[in-house]
Amino acid sequence: MTRSQPRERNRARYASRLNSFASAPELYWGARAEKPSVAEMIGRAATVAGLKHLDLNYPDHFTDVAKDTIGTVRDEGLDVSGLAMRYYTDPRFKQGAFSNPEAAVRRKALDLTKAAIDTAAEAGVDLMTIWLGQDGFDTPFQVEYARLWEWEVEGIREVADHNPEVDISIEYKPNEPRAFALLPDMATTLLAIREAGSPNLGVTLDFAHILYANEQPAYAAMMAARHSRVLGIHLNDGYAKRDDGLMVGSVHLVQTTEMLRQVRHDGYDGVIYFDTFPEVTGLDPVAECEANIAAVEAMLAVVDRVDADSRLSDAVARQDGIAAQRIVRQCMIQN
Repeated sequence: MTRSQPRERNRARYASRLNSFASAPELYWGARAEKPSVAEMIGRAATVAGLKHLDLNYPDHFTDVAKDTIGTVRDEGLDVSGLAMRYYTDPRFKQGAFSNPEAAVRRKALDLTKAAIDTAAEAGVDLMTIWLGQDGFDTPFQVEYARLWEWEVEGIREVADHNPEVDISIEYKPNEPRAFALLPDMATTLLAIREAGSPNLGVTLDFAHILYANEQPAYAAMMAARHSRVLGIHLNDGYAKRDDGLMVGSVHLVQTTEMLRQVRHDGYDGVIYFDTFPEVTGLDPVAECEANIAAVEAMLAVVDRVDADSRLSDAVARQDGIAAQRIVRQCMIQN
């Protein structure tokens, strides 16, 4: 995909965070004490108009479904866009997964990740997202930085090389739960990918994480495509201080639109995943997901209009911010 040949309006494929569908359970299941099961959340997600995919957390979403979870998703008429690692099964992971000071715990994290990759491959799912939020430190003089970095890169390389047919996408985040993450931003993540050297590695762009890493989303997306690959897009929004998980485009509408344009021009044709948190305030998750889909569709329509307007390319060539903003505003309010 080149800038001179923007594709026709993207018939995007959408995925959502399964745990969102535990929000406001009384709206779907009525009054009851028990939390919805994984299978019940899958069934509720299947009612969202326009939603075709789900991401599943490993091992969290593979524990309380009588048959295999991926099969349950497909039985509901959806598909699985990818699996995402969650290092919660052992309390020792709080001190790190790939960078834990104990060799046995590091090995457990690596083996758990490989088991997830095997589960994905057996079901024909070719994307594994790893968020290494536990890998980091909290205070000065706590760690030997070079050793942690070496463990992190070696771990990433080992899980990527386990099955070259499954893409491994790294989702970076500045902090939380650790005070300082080993992979806090785009540049550091790209450096780790370069050192690991495995061809099936890439980056997941999480919009809220990018914001509070103090990065410009479209610029970060360009860097990922230039130096690696964009393997996943997590859309949400927030106020750039934490991972708010707000509805897509609710705060940073223009920046979200620009990032969607950037990844389209760079050739991304994967699933757009909504990493939002309707359960924080008890929103109807079905209505919230449908609102996210409508927002992205509207933004992609703006991208079409922007790309069809030759005035913008002229303004960009001159780096004329005033003209560019005027043109984009006109494209955004067009009926």
